[in-house]
Amino acid sequence: MRGVVLAGGKGTRLFPLTKVTNKHLLPVGLEPMIYHPVRQLVQAGVTDILIITSTEHMGDVVQLLGSGKVFGCQFTYKVQEDARGIADALALAEGFAGAGSILVLLGDNIFTHSLRPFAERFMRQGKGARVLLKSVDDPSRYGVAALDERHVLEIEEKPSHPKSSYAVVGAYCFDAQVWDIIRGLKPSPRGELEITSVNNEYIQREGLEFDIVQGDWTDAGTFESLAEANTMMLACGNRIHEPRP
Repeated sequence: MRGVVLAGGKGTRLFPLTKVTNKHLLPVGLEPMIYHPVRQLVQAGVTDILIITSTEHMGDVVQLLGSGKVFGCQFTYKVQEDARGIADALALAEGFAGAGSILVLLGDNIFTHSLRPFAERFMRQGKGARVLLKSVDDPSRYGVAALDERHVLEIEEKPSHPKSSYAVVGAYCFDAQVWDIIRGLKPSPRGELEITSVNNEYIQREGLEFDIVQGDWTDAGTFESLAEANTMMLACGNRIHEPRP
């Protein structure tokens, strides 16, 4: 399995902090935000990692991360020239991933506990896709999963009337079907290729499984959630907790 960290976008919700830097270079706890998804991947046993970021900030990202040697991994870098959605950015990883599977992390998602069990369960699953869910107080901000006892029935992007409190967070496992799925997507009303559309196609193919996030999680995309991410990481010194049995 190879890893992909999506660290592009304009970070408009964090302006003016992002006027001169990429959101993922902002501090979270004791380290730049982008260190966290890298450490999560390495702790999950994924050491061949593609970093996808924007044209304006590629130089700063490369200067910060380097080759990956200090993290115990190897980095490849690609540029998303236009911010056209998560699935559009992910499409850039096809050549990197080849026919293998990938673990995709959004660079602004912070987890207190290791994602290793999530990756291991996907490898045992063997095909299809796997997502992580977390019950949240404000599900309308996210893609929301409608569930029965064992399956995700549908994922709705930022619904006005959510069918559950379970948000799909920024960690996804995909097999090689994902590239054909992305090629078949049409832009959403926002003009973007949505990762929710990718996951819904896997649901139609009866190939999507899910786990519930262990510990705490936040995205760091707003001032409030960035503050929460800092509190979470300062409390543990940016250490990632081992998964609970």
